[in-house]
Amino acid sequence: MVTKKSFYITTPIYYVNDAPHIGHAYTTLACDTMARYKRLNDYDVKFLTGTDEHGQKVDKAAAAAGMDPKAFVDKVSQTFVHLAKEMAVINDDFIRTTEPRHIKAAQHLWNELIKRGEIYLGGYAGWYAVRDEAFYVESDLIDGKAPTGAPVEWVTEPSYFFKLSAWQDKLLEFYEQNPDFIQPESRRNEVISFVKGGLLDLSVSRTSFKWGVPVPNDPDHVMYVWLDALTNYITALGYPDTNSDDYQKFWPESVHVVGKDILRFHAVYWPAFMMAAGLTPPKKIYAHGWWTVDGVKMSKSLGNAINPIELIDTFGLDAVRYFLLREVSFGQDGDFSRQAMINRYNSDLANAYGNLVQRVLSFIYKQCEGKVPEHGELTVSDQALLTEAEALPPLLEKDMDHFAFHKYAEHIWQVIFKANQYVDDQKPWGLKVTDPARMQTILYILAETIRKIAFMTQPILPIASAQILDQLAVKNRDLEAFSEALKPGTLLPEPKGVFPRWQEAK
Repeated sequence: MVTKKSFYITTPIYYVNDAPHIGHAYTTLACDTMARYKRLNDYDVKFLTGTDEHGQKVDKAAAAAGMDPKAFVDKVSQTFVHLAKEMAVINDDFIRTTEPRHIKAAQHLWNELIKRGEIYLGGYAGWYAVRDEAFYVESDLIDGKAPTGAPVEWVTEPSYFFKLSAWQDKLLEFYEQNPDFIQPESRRNEVISFVKGGLLDLSVSRTSFKWGVPVPNDPDHVMYVWLDALTNYITALGYPDTNSDDYQKFWPESVHVVGKDILRFHAVYWPAFMMAAGLTPPKKIYAHGWWTVDGVKMSKSLGNAINPIELIDTFGLDAVRYFLLREVSFGQDGDFSRQAMINRYNSDLANAYGNLVQRVLSFIYKQCEGKVPEHGELTVSDQALLTEAEALPPLLEKDMDHFAFHKYAEHIWQVIFKANQYVDDQKPWGLKVTDPARMQTILYILAETIRKIAFMTQPILPIASAQILDQLAVKNRDLEAFSEALKPGTLLPEPKGVFPRWQEAK
């Protein structure tokens, strides 16, 4: 029996102090797209998302809402579950840091670090940003605030410390030995520069509030939220049982996808925690950019956060998926505007892809008795279009390996544009009487090209791709079946448009 390749992809666990916005949707869609692509390639995939439910920020948000912290996180975490369902995300697990399995895992990791002499009791005096759940030294501050713009407060309290300073050289050695660990390259350089600048021991417990995972054997302390939160990635694989099937199968192939604002926690603290506990760090961390709205950063005070569910209700899920993945290179910042969304929808989805599918399949349905047409000898033009479509899988595999979703879409749309040009050049509608055999060959080439395109658009456009493959009577949709050509004479259903042109209501 051939053993499947494994692939483990995670979103960050989302902080439950506020409702989901387009940034959360973006990360989740990227992971879902990658998971779908790997499943098409017959990988054994585990896709994890979830919610981060401890810490001072959540404690304060619950108090402001007049709720008990547990009741508050129970309510807000469901909004993230709902978002995943609305986006048709196929995640294999949804983890909450208030679950018993996670508390057990986090406390076990703590005990392992204590046993190995990596944590000691001391006292903390310094700047702390509740919004970031992060500690800062004086040199980090900009105009009296955290580098993120968050307000800071001076904190003095007993604290356990993790010996992060002892891991500086080992981290740099790890980055050198694993050059692909941090992606993209620009983010890797930032992290290396930060670590070379010197690491201080990290405060990993708090006594000023109680909403957190209790520190084992010291009930006055709760675990620092990031030590708690990062452990979720291995909790979901059965940790502390590192011999579990899931841990053995998936952890060596783990990819964390995060926003650039939390890269330091994932690329510095997390591998240090793991190595200090005698565990192997994740395989790769990919940091993406932020979304602005009409050129302005999203914020509560401006009230300009985009609700992804409202966006889906307006434009449809596939259109939202396509825009977010196509509009910007995944590692860079992107800007959302309604007009850009409409322009991308009409030019790429309605005019290019939707129009190609509609006019070809409608013509086949009317002129070929609703069956896959026969084909004769192929011309140079016929073969050229088929070759373009057949060349997609290896090209797109490279794009996916680099999380280059925009290039993935761009390469597919180059074939779509060439197919539309082929229709215009070949003019099959003029051959019904003069050369019906040639008309059928042209239509077959187009139907076969659309089939290949629809196979490859499945990860980014799952709904439309399924509809198009339904209309071509294609049943097996894994990429192993990519080369299984349409059979002439196969009965086809009546076609229906997949991307009607968008027009704003007056």
